[in-house]
Amino acid sequence: MKTLFLACLLLFALLLSNTFIEATTAQSYADAVNYCASSCDLRCARAGVKDRCLKYCGICCDKCKCVPSGTYGNKHQCPCYRDMRSSKGKPKCP
Repeated sequence: MKTLFLACLLLFALLLSNTFIEATTAQSYADAVNYCASSCDLRCARAGVKDRCLKYCGICCDKCKCVPSGTYGNKHQCPCYRDMRSSKGKPKCP
C-alpha cells in the first residue's frame, strides 16, 4: 500500500514538473519572438527595402539573440550578429 502511494506521488510530481517546464519554455519562446520583432522593427526603421531588412534581421536575431541598437552600425554590441556572413562572404545581418 505504501509503495502504491509513493508511486502515485512520484507520477504526480513528474506530471506537474513537465507542465511547468512546457509553460516556461513556451513563454520564453514568445518573449524571444517579441524581442526580435521589436528590435528588428527599430533596426530596420530607415531601411530602403524594409521587408528584406526585417527578414535578415529576424534570422540573425533568432540565432544570436541580440540586435545592435540604432538603425545603422553599432555591430560591436553583438559580435555574433556582426560576424554572420552570407554564402558570398558579405555581412548577412543589416
